[in-house]
Amino acid sequence: MTKQKMTVHYDGKPLYDITLADNYDGLEDVLQNFALQSHKICIVTDDTVGAHYAEKVKTIAQKAAAYVCVFSFPAGESSKTLDVIEDLYEVLIKAHFDRKDILLALGGGVVGDMTGYAAATYLRGIRVIQLPTSLLAMVDSSIGGKTGVDFRGYKNMVGAFHQPSAVYMNVSTLKTLTKEQYFSGFGEIIKHGLIKDMNYFDTIQKNIMALNDRDLSTLAEIIYGSCDIKRQVVENDPKEQGERALLNFGHTLGHAIEKLKNFELLHGECVAIGMVAASYLSYLRNMITEAQYRTICEMIQQMQLPTTVEGLTKEDIIRVSKNDKKMNAGQIRFILLDGLGNAVMTDDVTDEELSQALDAVITA
Repeated sequence: MTKQKMTVHYDGKPLYDITLADNYDGLEDVLQNFALQSHKICIVTDDTVGAHYAEKVKTIAQKAAAYVCVFSFPAGESSKTLDVIEDLYEVLIKAHFDRKDILLALGGGVVGDMTGYAAATYLRGIRVIQLPTSLLAMVDSSIGGKTGVDFRGYKNMVGAFHQPSAVYMNVSTLKTLTKEQYFSGFGEIIKHGLIKDMNYFDTIQKNIMALNDRDLSTLAEIIYGSCDIKRQVVENDPKEQGERALLNFGHTLGHAIEKLKNFELLHGECVAIGMVAASYLSYLRNMITEAQYRTICEMIQQMQLPTTVEGLTKEDIIRVSKNDKKMNAGQIRFILLDGLGNAVMTDDVTDEELSQALDAVITA
């Protein structure tokens, strides 16, 4: 594949570049742009991703910086805590990292969120470069500057907006993902088409076989399209005061399911179930047709994602969803579809409607 690049702007000015490639050969050039010859780099990763790529990235980073270290933690959502952040702070303090030094977030969404939060809060803010290695992180969490950690079981309740200095995606890392981790990313990809761009949704449909086979050139096209949709939304609303909330389609109920299942289901899987429920509610309100609702469900299933969840009650999901950070004056801020490719925000969804929507996704 040919290396591709797009630029995210803020207030009309270039803020950072997103680079897509099929290797890490171009990473040295990216790092050289930050004049790190007398400065430090800390590569933050988890023990799964680190085993594959940490040494490769460290070798490249050592060509650009005076000092490079690696901070690794156990992979998984259970590590997304302030305790692990404190361990990272200690490493940075002992190595005398200052505001001109930089963190590299090498991993999936957990690594990206945590590294971004550490960068936002250490010395009141240092630079971070996102190196996402999962499909979910490439199309979602690495872009836009939302960072955070879970707090006592509540997902992403502690966080900050802190834009990366660059994003570099090595698409070939997707080859080493498990089946579940790989397909989890399509929860966010499908979401982007449903909320903003029906043509993009159609492109996903036309390439289902190639995407199932992890064809890198097809993946690069789909990832680029997804990143471009998120770029536009983030540029219009960098701190989620309005339009950016549309990116939460499927997330309100999805996050509740994720928590109630003790994170046994992956984020993209929970988002997929949440999208089915939100789409069914959109259908009940006559905002989409039954045929369109079926199309959404079929697409989710074709991308190896669940459309139902078992072992949970509607009452528990609704209760937990009301602890979500997207509440607005006591009302759940809910995203629905007003036709495919057009999401809208509403604050008037009732518990009875949520109950009906959950009937569509809960199995005994």
